[in-house]
Amino acid sequence: MTLVAGVDCSTQATKVLVCDADTGEVRREGRAAHPDLTEVDPAVWWSALAEASSGLLDEVRAVGVGGQQHGMVLLDGSGIPVRDALLWNDNRSAPEADRLTGELGGADAWAAATGLVPVASFTVTKLRWVADHEPDLAARASSVALPHDWLTHRLSGATGEITTDRGDASGTGYWSPYDDDYRTDLLRLAFGRDLRTPRVAGTHEPVGETPSGTVLAPGTGDNMAAALGLDLRPGDVVVSLGTSGTVFAVAERPINDPTGVVAGFADATGRFLPLVCTLNAARVLNAAAELTGVPLPKLGDLALSVDDTDGLVLLPFLDGERTPPLPDATGLLYGLTRRNATRAHLARAAMEGMLCGLIDAVDALRRQRVEPRRIVLIGGAARSPAVQRIAAGLFDLDLAIPEPAEYVALGAARQAAWTLAGTNGPPVWTRDEGRVQPDPSQAARAAGVRERYRQVLGGAQPLLTARQSP
Repeated sequence: MTLVAGVDCSTQATKVLVCDADTGEVRREGRAAHPDLTEVDPAVWWSALAEASSGLLDEVRAVGVGGQQHGMVLLDGSGIPVRDALLWNDNRSAPEADRLTGELGGADAWAAATGLVPVASFTVTKLRWVADHEPDLAARASSVALPHDWLTHRLSGATGEITTDRGDASGTGYWSPYDDDYRTDLLRLAFGRDLRTPRVAGTHEPVGETPSGTVLAPGTGDNMAAALGLDLRPGDVVVSLGTSGTVFAVAERPINDPTGVVAGFADATGRFLPLVCTLNAARVLNAAAELTGVPLPKLGDLALSVDDTDGLVLLPFLDGERTPPLPDATGLLYGLTRRNATRAHLARAAMEGMLCGLIDAVDALRRQRVEPRRIVLIGGAARSPAVQRIAAGLFDLDLAIPEPAEYVALGAARQAAWTLAGTNGPPVWTRDEGRVQPDPSQAARAAGVRERYRQVLGGAQPLLTARQSP
C-alpha cells in the first residue's frame, strides 16, 4: 500500500489524514487545536502539525497542505516572521479595504484585475494595514506568504524557495485569474514597495522533499482542497453548513463580479472556484436550540412537527452578515402571531431562514452563469435529516450528502497522491453519499417560503442597515 498524507491547517485546528494513495481510504488521523485568535505566531501551526502528525507519517510517500486562505505571513530576509500572522477573520483592515477599492478606480476595476473586490479578509488589505500602522515592522519585511506556503516550506526544512499554488494565490488580492500570474502593481499599491512572493507551482508539481525524503505537493487553500476532496464536477454546487456558510462551485472560466458577492477564486486543478461566504449558518440552529430549550440534535424533530411556519420568517443575521453585505444587521423575527408563537414554528423558521440565506448565495452564482445541477450539502448541520428534507424542497434540486469526512485534509492528500503519481488528473477516490430529492407535491409551498423570505428581507432593509446602539 502506498500512503500519502493531507494536512488541514484551519483557523481552529490542524488535522492530518493518512490515506491509501489508490483508494483514498483513511488509514490514520490526528488533530491538534489552535488558539482562538485572529492573529497568531506561525510557530503555533508548526507545533500543532507536529502534535497532530506524531506517529502517523511513517512510510508516507507524499504530503499536501491545505491551509486557511488569506492569512498574511510577513517574513524578513532570513525567512523569519516579522510579526504574528494576521488571519482571514481579522477585520482591522476594513477601512484599508475601502481605501484600496477607491485608489484603483472602484469595485469594477478590482474585479476586472483580480476577480475580487477588497474586503478585510483578503491579504492585500492586511498589507496596507501593516504599512500604515506598523511602518517599522513593514520596513523589515522582504517577502509575504500564506499559511499553507509557510507550512510547506517548513516541511522542506526551510530550504529552497517558498512556493504556493494558483488556488491559494487567487485569494490574496494581488493575483490575476485572467493572466494566471501575480499583479505586483497591486501589491505595491497596497504595501508601498515590492515584496517577494512565493513561486506559483503547477497543479501537481513536486515542490521539494522533507528531510526524510517525503515528496511535498504544492498544497492549496482550504476551499480548493475541499473541492478536491469532494471531487467536484461542473454543475455541483457545494453548500457548506458550518458555523458560517460557504457556497462554491467549479467553473471553466474566471468570474468577474463587481458587487464583490462572488469571489472569483481559482481552484487547484487548473479551473476556477467562484465562492460566496456568509456569516450565519449552523450558529442560527444553535441559537434556535437555546431559545426553544431543546438539545440541538432534537431541534430537527421539533421543526418537522409542523408542516410550515404559518407565516413566521426569521432573517438569520445574528452576527451581522457578509452576503448580503449587512455588517451591522441583527436577526429579525417577522410575522409572529398567537397561532405560530410556538417552539416548533420557531425551530422551523430558523431552519428555513438559514437555508434561504444560502439560497441567495446560490442565486448569486447563477447570476455569474454558474448553473447548479445538484447541491452537495456538507458541514455539521448537513447531517440533520430535517435540514436535508427542508433543504431539498427549498433549493428545488437533488441533494447529495457525502459521508462525513475532513474534506480539506482529504483533498490535500488527494493532491499529494496526484503529485506522487504524476498523472494527467488526480486519482479517482470514491466515497459514499446519501441522496435526497425534493418532493414535487411541496414545490408550491417551498416557492412560497422563498418568496416570503425575499419580501421580508426587502421590506426590512431600513432596519437591517441601521447601525445598532450598544
